[in-house]
Amino acid sequence: SFSRVGGDQSSGSPSPSPFKTVLPYLPSRSAPSSLPSFTSYIYLEAPLAVGATVAAAALGGRYMIVAWQAFKTYLSAPRVRRFYYGGFEQVMTKREAALILGVRESAVMEKIKEAHRRVMVANHPDAGGSHYLATKINEAKDILTGKTRGGSSAF
Repeated sequence: SFSRVGGDQSSGSPSPSPFKTVLPYLPSRSAPSSLPSFTSYIYLEAPLAVGATVAAAALGGRYMIVAWQAFKTYLSAPRVRRFYYGGFEQVMTKREAALILGVRESAVMEKIKEAHRRVMVANHPDAGGSHYLATKINEAKDILTGKTRGGSSAF
């Protein structure tokens, strides 16, 4: 009920292709079809395993790409400064002045002037801002530049 692939080996005739002799015995056509052959398991399970591996690699690659893009966005996003939640002190300190203008206490004169201009444009009384805030902003600039007025603000 079994025959050799590539012809009868006992007759001495060479097989037409060496690749056909990988599995030497295959069931003949007269073999019962109720029993699955060994080769059917190999040929059905191998594509399933390859397909599962390719799908897992694709999903893993997609996850890595999305994670990398999120990481790059996190790195390039500007750090949002938290606001100072609290009222003004009786006498303004260098720390409070630096917090008002959004600079460091040891900032150079150019940075202080640029920060003062930016904050004043946003809070100027002629543009709908508060006189009180404008006075505090000017006082903060004076303290950081070293031009203190001898006392605290009028408010």
